[in-house]
Amino acid sequence: MRRALEAILMVTDEPLPVLTMARAVGRPTGDVAGALEELAAEYTEQGRGFDLREVGGGWRYYTRVEAAPYVERFVLDGQQARLTQAALETLAVVAYKQPVSRARVSAIRGVNVDGVMRTLVARGLVEEAGSDTESQATLYRTTTYFLERMGMQSLDDLPELAPYLPDMDDIEDELAAQTLPPATDPQPSAEAAPEEVPAPATDTTSEDAQDAEGEDGDEGSADGDSEGVADEDVDVEAGVRDGG
Repeated sequence: MRRALEAILMVTDEPLPVLTMARAVGRPTGDVAGALEELAAEYTEQGRGFDLREVGGGWRYYTRVEAAPYVERFVLDGQQARLTQAALETLAVVAYKQPVSRARVSAIRGVNVDGVMRTLVARGLVEEAGSDTESQATLYRTTTYFLERMGMQSLDDLPELAPYLPDMDDIEDELAAQTLPPATDPQPSAEAAPEEVPAPATDTTSEDAQDAEGEDGDEGSADGDSEGVADEDVDVEAGVRDGG
């Protein structure tokens, strides 16, 4: 059975669950799991350039950490095929928020992530996971290849985010600084002397005209009075002569 398991593991390109290999060799899952653990221990004891690990819900051969630089040099020929910082941040959002839409990832990161998401899908780290029932937007999740590359059994092995988050005091101080009103000029005190308000300009021409009209009226009244007195004198004189 051990030789059969080794042969199967040599041709697989993804981690194989114990149940799958048990069906292939026709043995109980308990026997297969025990044989795999024994093989892994033997490879480690012998110091082979590879080891047998259980990752992503299955077993697979991996090169040892000590031999990784040589394998990387051979496969990449001196070129580093690493993810950019933007891709790593987007992948982290998907890993912790999955299933999640591209719009949601963009809102969390504050930038457009369409190109980055296409890169992650092409790398086999992210895959489609249906659509949202309300918005009909395509949802994304991480793949088993992501777990394999991260060396995790499941998403439960993701590290907690709390130790890497800022303290609440720092967040409150930052929010308070953002909500403070802008500085304004100080208002004048109530005891300050009020400013002098200039008197409205008057139309002296109209006032002079009114005064002139008033004087003309007075002169007319005086002339009328003097004429009346003169007429009375004439009548008196005429009466005296007639009486005489």
